[in-house]
Amino acid sequence: MQVTQVEQQFSSQQTQATENWRIYLRILGLLRPHRMQTILTVLCIILATAFSLIVPGLLQWVVDVGIRTGRFQDLVWAALAILGVSALRGLFAYGQGYLSQAISSLVAYDLRNSLYEHLQELSFSFHDDSETGQLMSRMTADIEAVRNFFPMGLFRAVTAIVTFVPVLVLLFRLDITLSLITLISIPIMAVLAGNTIRHLRPLMLAAQNGVGDLSTIMQESLTGVRVVKSFAREDFEIEKFGSKNLELRELNMQAMRLSAWNQPLMVLILNVVLVLVVWVGGIDVANHRMSLGTLVAVTNYILLLGMPVRTLGFMINWFVRGLSGGSRIFSVMDTPSTITDAPQAQVMDKVMGHVQFEHVSFAYSNGIEVLHDLNIDAKPGQSIAILGPTGSGKSSILHLLPRFYDTKNGRVLIDGHDVRDVTLASLRRNIGLVLQDVFLFNATVRENIAYGVLGATDEQIYEAARTARIHDFILTLPDGYDTWVGERGVTLSGGQKQRIAIARTLLLDPSILVLDDSTSSVDMETEYLIQQALEAVMRGRTTFVVASRLRTIKNADQILFMDRGHIVERGTHEALLRNNGPYAHLYDLQLREQEEFEDQMLATQPDEQSEVLQ
Repeated sequence: MQVTQVEQQFSSQQTQATENWRIYLRILGLLRPHRMQTILTVLCIILATAFSLIVPGLLQWVVDVGIRTGRFQDLVWAALAILGVSALRGLFAYGQGYLSQAISSLVAYDLRNSLYEHLQELSFSFHDDSETGQLMSRMTADIEAVRNFFPMGLFRAVTAIVTFVPVLVLLFRLDITLSLITLISIPIMAVLAGNTIRHLRPLMLAAQNGVGDLSTIMQESLTGVRVVKSFAREDFEIEKFGSKNLELRELNMQAMRLSAWNQPLMVLILNVVLVLVVWVGGIDVANHRMSLGTLVAVTNYILLLGMPVRTLGFMINWFVRGLSGGSRIFSVMDTPSTITDAPQAQVMDKVMGHVQFEHVSFAYSNGIEVLHDLNIDAKPGQSIAILGPTGSGKSSILHLLPRFYDTKNGRVLIDGHDVRDVTLASLRRNIGLVLQDVFLFNATVRENIAYGVLGATDEQIYEAARTARIHDFILTLPDGYDTWVGERGVTLSGGQKQRIAIARTLLLDPSILVLDDSTSSVDMETEYLIQQALEAVMRGRTTFVVASRLRTIKNADQILFMDRGHIVERGTHEALLRNNGPYAHLYDLQLREQEEFEDQMLATQPDEQSEVLQ
């Protein structure tokens, strides 16, 4: 039993090591577009190291020859040579430092663009299951970890190798015994480094996941600050953030403790080796078996090894950070989009708007089917109202039309074309959406309305705003159309945001409209304004609308009543009332009250209401 556990543990370690190497190779692959800068950086490292290796040889000559002969001129030339070599070493060290930082910035730039582009291309199903804070952490902290891997980890490791190998060769040329003593430190330091990496990797990965969790908490609490304050939950949010922040601090402290003791231990090992070298070499010098200059050169070469050894713990830290950051970034980059253009996808031109759902079933990523064998036939220019209780599948129908998700069974057709056989861009250019959760960007009103149409003229923007009954309100704003609406449009009311969203959709001039309860957040007066605009806009366009207001429902060509993913009733308002089914029951409970209220408004304030509608 114990043997089996050991074998499993060994196999797991081998698998993890293989995966680590795969990630490192992918990180190194990020240098491919910057080959020339990388080659120049390595060349600067080699030259800087080469010039630093010349200095101990010059010191050996000064001790063994210059001092012994006592010629002042020789000592001056030696001093000038050391200064010149040191200056050249400094020049190439500067090139190494500048180029390594430049490469890291270029790689980070490429990686941000690639990751952001991939996030934009990923389907709704990915974003349904992802936390915004974790994605933000990958775009910031993880990319920063990979960026620092190059100057702090990779190129320092190259410097260590370029220093270590020539120094060992030179040591063997100077004295074999002292070289063998120096070699004692290599396997010891290798074991220490491997052990540190093995224990540091899970801590760093947990810490970077913790940064993502902390970002999620912060993003949620700041986005929902009005909810937090309205329920007086500030202390709860502070405690929740503080608890996660403490957890992250402890992970970072554990990682720092682990890497902190590793570095001085390695320096101690090297200093012990240096003491042994000076002791053995000193005895040889005293017994005239070695020159004093040779001992000076050997000790200086060992001191040269001190710099990479002193930074080895630092390098390991950044190697592990880069590995953890890379694994988190590549986990997103390797996620394929479930909604993509078919290999032979055709571009869909301006459509007539004939929409058909043929035996459509659909399930989200959890596998639970939410739509069952739906059949819908919407002729060009018809309006389809969709009703039903919460969770009946109304919004799911609307999400299938622009192919935010693919059907489980059946197909969705537009003018006889399966939506899976046309390009996503051309499909969505023909469909205008006003979703229930209105989103406005932190930009001007003008930019928000023109978001979907490149090069839209001012007149086109104004006309769309007039049609959405928002133009006059915009003119009352401090800067008119150039007024900033704030993050998520927080400076506007729900009805104002709704009408700006409608104007944004109208500017697209789509053949098919999708309105997901687009008037649910407005008052009766505003709804009249929007409905008057929509009646003109919907004319000649196929419209699918999830509605809760009677005015929208009564004017629909087809009413679909949903329940648990099935269409249980369909027909016009009058026909469904005669059926005395679920729709008639809903009408008696909710919609009749709306109708009576509207009739009362029109009867008691006809002049005022007429003025509003104008």
